[in-house]
Amino acid sequence: MSETLQKTPLHALHLELGARMVPFAGFDMPVQYPLGVLKEHLHTREQAGLFDVSHMGQIVLRGSDAARALESLVPVDIIDLPVGMQRYAMFTNEQGGILDDLMVANLGDDTLFLVVNAACKEQDLAHLQAHIGKHCEIQPLFEQRALLALQGPAAVKVLERLAPEVAGMTFMQFRPLQLLGEDCFVSRSGYTGEDGYEISIPATAAEKLARRLLAEPEVQPIGLGARDSLRLEAGLCLYGHDMNTETTPIEASLLWAISKVRRADGSRAGGFPGAEQVFAQQAGGVKRKRVGLLPLERTPVREGADIVDSNGKAVGVVCSGGFGPTLGAPVAMGYIDSEHAALETSLFAVVRGKQVALKVSKMPFVAQRYYRG
Repeated sequence: MSETLQKTPLHALHLELGARMVPFAGFDMPVQYPLGVLKEHLHTREQAGLFDVSHMGQIVLRGSDAARALESLVPVDIIDLPVGMQRYAMFTNEQGGILDDLMVANLGDDTLFLVVNAACKEQDLAHLQAHIGKHCEIQPLFEQRALLALQGPAAVKVLERLAPEVAGMTFMQFRPLQLLGEDCFVSRSGYTGEDGYEISIPATAAEKLARRLLAEPEVQPIGLGARDSLRLEAGLCLYGHDMNTETTPIEASLLWAISKVRRADGSRAGGFPGAEQVFAQQAGGVKRKRVGLLPLERTPVREGADIVDSNGKAVGVVCSGGFGPTLGAPVAMGYIDSEHAALETSLFAVVRGKQVALKVSKMPFVAQRYYRG
């Protein structure tokens, strides 16, 4: 018997807007609206798109030991994370594999605000409770709050009509503020490669805010289809596809996300699960790593496609792939044997029994446009 899909607080609005709904991470979610994935993608790059990401998990940690406790589970500097800033982090396991990736913000007053992936949120909550539940208060907000993402170059002028102070925020800043009289948490961040904001709002007020934002001339509703193609062009990982418990941060090309103070030569080196394995890989290299791939034909190369060298020998597999509307060409990411992972290396993806030529490419495929002030 199929499991009943959960609904976000905007479910009725999605139906009203003509969305095509699909199951995603246990939720009934909009994959596209009548505008269509291609136009939704391009509209976000040119104007502003509104995404419902309320399926994600929001969790608050409280207590004087909360930062130190959380730092024991991630290879990231949480102790010195400034108030009003957020940081990208990963939960690792004892082998250095990635249990989930998440955002962590410092609200001040010994309070941290976490956003975790929808499919992992229950296990993430259990992981936190099992490992640091004695050291801080852990409060899931799964039902209480919704999460909206307003993304694109026009996002700032749209949102400053409701709260002028958002214009002064820079990339990864995070602050509580009022929108339409509701207590919100707003970060200048997102997962499209564009400037924009993510807005945590009480679930009961989510539809009111979404309607207000959609009433602005620059804003269109955007579904999961375009969210995926936008993040792929930006070279951003999707948990469960581009990283999982079998991949380490080094293999996933996420060394940049390991804070310098937590690295082998840092002042607070290690102390997170799997640190020895991660440090050994950082020093000695890895057998395979995540790279960007540009197909040289119009054929899209999808997740799961084998990658071979000119002799037909298997050297890797595609983890994400599709058409990049901004680039006007197919794009992909994959895990490749390290000896074939240098930029411009010529390889082939096997698509329906045929070889599609591709080359290893730098990422992002489309320049990121975060606002850094």
